Amino acid sequence: MKKADVVDFFARLAEANPHPETELESVNTYTLLVAVVLSAQATDAGVNKATRRLFAQVDTPEGMVALGEEGLKEHIKTIGLFNTKAKNVIALSEALIADHGGAVPEDRDALERLPGVGRKTANVVMNTAFGHETFAVDTHIFRVSNRTKLAPGKTVLAVEKKLERVVPAPFRLHAHHWLILHGRYVCKARTPECWRCIVADLCAFRPKTPPPKARRKPAPGGN
Repeated sequence: MKKADVVDFFARLAEANPHPETELESVNTYTLLVAVVLSAQATDAGVNKATRRLFAQVDTPEGMVALGEEGLKEHIKTIGLFNTKAKNVIALSEALIADHGGAVPEDRDALERLPGVGRKTANVVMNTAFGHETFAVDTHIFRVSNRTKLAPGKTVLAVEKKLERVVPAPFRLHAHHWLILHGRYVCKARTPECWRCIVADLCAFRPKTPPPKARRKPAPGGN
């Protein structure tokens, strides 16, 4: 994608949604970290449903450790891989207490050293909680970046590095949210909804998906 097209691409997304936000619910930076860890291979809606009651009761690492692994499992048992995730959340909570005084560190490398926290999770926290210009490449961003040719790459890290190079300054802070939401609701995995895409003319995907055919209305008096 040409530089001018990249600017136009993000300008349109920004105009349509000037203040994009994560759809994961949280009450502070710690619960955001927990929510992102729980969201791996799960939907944001599913995580939110499980964590609303949890975060009303527990919003600190100390509280999570006190709740314990079995207690946490009861809250998150509807989320995929909940056994492993419960173990990781308790372990990362213990690490936050032992190594960071119970606070979530504003450092990507330190975040990645926490149990269950990978680069994508660290990037989300750095961006959403601390306002850093990071690109958390999930399946949606990977798909949109490759399908549109905005930032093609064979690996998640390759796409992230390409986004770091091509996304212009005015759009860097919110870029990953715009791309996630675009991939989730418009540029869908199975059938991209090109007919209602505001950046379709800038996108390299071919052929464009046509709109669904309108249902044929029955003739008057027909069955």
